[in-house]
Amino acid sequence: MPFIRFDRVSKTYSRQSREFMWRFLLEAFGGRKQVPYYALRNVSFSVEPGEVVGVIGHNGAGKSTLLNLVAGLTVPEEGKVEVEGRVCAMMELGSGFHPDLTGAENVEINAALLGMSRAKVKEQFDSIVEFAGLADFIKEPLRTYSQGMVLRLAFSVVAHADPDILLIDEVLVVGDQEFQEKCFGFFRDLKRRGKILLCVSHSPEVLRRICDVGLWLDHGELRMHGRLDEMLDQYSGQPQRPIGAGR
Repeated sequence: MPFIRFDRVSKTYSRQSREFMWRFLLEAFGGRKQVPYYALRNVSFSVEPGEVVGVIGHNGAGKSTLLNLVAGLTVPEEGKVEVEGRVCAMMELGSGFHPDLTGAENVEINAALLGMSRAKVKEQFDSIVEFAGLADFIKEPLRTYSQGMVLRLAFSVVAHADPDILLIDEVLVVGDQEFQEKCFGFFRDLKRRGKILLCVSHSPEVLRRICDVGLWLDHGELRMHGRLDEMLDQYSGQPQRPIGAGR
């Protein structure tokens, strides 16, 4: 069964600027060393099978970094990340799609990148197109698609790849109401089958509808982990601090 575990995880990035060489010389001759920027600091939590988790926090809180760690796109400087199960991510609209290829060709390529065999893609192709609602456009170049159409096609491919862990970063707001209803039904089915969903969104309405557990990140630190409704009530009353503000 799938699970996610973070044990005292920290992720840092170096600050880059025009003064980089000047700071390097100062440090080399005994000056004050540059303090690294903590995207995540000492974060510990676990996600169990069947949990649908909403990740909340202001811009710069570390939400996307957390998803990148789960997806294996980066590694922590400190601590341990354990992920069991096949991970699929929708973290950028149309990522991996080519505008000059047809919708059908993009389906075949992206399904293969997600680990689907050619036979499985052929078997699921009609269902993918039907879920996306793009039967009339599937042989057209992707450059003729609207953003919403690209989203629907990308999501449909991911849904039919049958992930154990699905990561979503703010892309659901692009879809129309009818398609969002399909997505919500898919999320309920994921939960019923013991899969895991991590969803980043600035929309409390979306999170309340699909998530029961919340992770609240505040400038890289885990502020709360628990019931989503209670967390959103507290979060909505918090003023937004600028990125880099003092702790």
